[in-house]
Amino acid sequence: MQVDWAGQTLTVTDLFTRKPSKAYLFAAVLPYSGLVFARASLTMNLQAWIELHVQALEYFGGVPQLLIPDNAKTATYRPTRGDRQRVLTDRYSQLASHYGIAIVPARVKRPTDKAAIERAVQTANTRIIGYLSSELWSTIDELNAAIAAQVEEINDLKNPQGITKREIFAADERSHLGSLPEQRFTQVTWKQVKVGRNYHITTDYQHYSVPYRLAGQSLKVRLTDLRVTLFDKEHVVCEHPRKYGRKGQYSTLSEHVPPVHRNIANLWSRAWFLDRAQGFGPATSMVIAQVLDRHAVEAQGYLDCQNILDSLGRKGKARLEAACQQVLNINAVPTYTTLKRVLGTITSDNQVQEAPPAALNTLKPEVTNGDQDVFVRDGSYYSEEF
Repeated sequence: MQVDWAGQTLTVTDLFTRKPSKAYLFAAVLPYSGLVFARASLTMNLQAWIELHVQALEYFGGVPQLLIPDNAKTATYRPTRGDRQRVLTDRYSQLASHYGIAIVPARVKRPTDKAAIERAVQTANTRIIGYLSSELWSTIDELNAAIAAQVEEINDLKNPQGITKREIFAADERSHLGSLPEQRFTQVTWKQVKVGRNYHITTDYQHYSVPYRLAGQSLKVRLTDLRVTLFDKEHVVCEHPRKYGRKGQYSTLSEHVPPVHRNIANLWSRAWFLDRAQGFGPATSMVIAQVLDRHAVEAQGYLDCQNILDSLGRKGKARLEAACQQVLNINAVPTYTTLKRVLGTITSDNQVQEAPPAALNTLKPEVTNGDQDVFVRDGSYYSEEF
């Protein structure tokens, strides 16, 4: 099996924050039949690299004897600076041991060592990225579902002899693959984290709840591909399904939420943030209320509120109030990133008074046509030159 990243990328745009992210296309191919596997990832780190290998092996339904990757940093490294020899990374070696597969990276500047994947990448750039780049994708799962459909079409294409890649694989290649092990390869990462005052820990830009009585304490977290397990010393505190995709997602268990937030020492609450926001002004108070109301569990918005009031508030109360007013005027979704961008345009206190109030209607008035439910502009509307 030969593997590589495609050179071109796709775009995933979060409909909530409107922030675009690059999606990198991973491709794998079995050279004899040309059977192709492809999926997208929001990162090109080692964890994504390993997980995509596991998915490729499961798609092919077996284990080849030889795996040929490019010399990507996620696959190999030089033990010493300037050394031409490259060594497999530890986790990549663990993958090879788990599946009983030999990994032989392609030689530097020797594309013939991985000619099959070079052709597969060209096909992917044309029939996957070329087909899907013009459409709007809001999640990586949605994009990967479309990629999977394109992969099936690629594998069902007929060669000049009228035979598909899938038919060649089924007839001649499948029987030469080894069996998949009973347990799929699972990556395990340990971290030390501190529980925030919103009784959530943050790891890999995602948030997971713990019992609120543990707020402020340090816990150990074990990360696998599917689960997030939290430990207080040697005791399991709780487990969550692991979150992927858009950064800043929350996994909150109902039993972790305190019955009365305000009466718990050291914990944030809605009233606590709204009281602080009033010191900035009415627009800031409205923004904080919208941030809290946007989440299914109110505590999921506490960290955003803290970042807005603390980090952005350092620019000055008047400037943050003006930025919040501008966000309200344009009916934008109030987020830390949006406010930071608006705040960057306010470079002096002289600009603070320039933001119009949220209730100001700058559209020209329209007159009604009697009692009919029709609006008609009078002649004065057309008298001005724009």
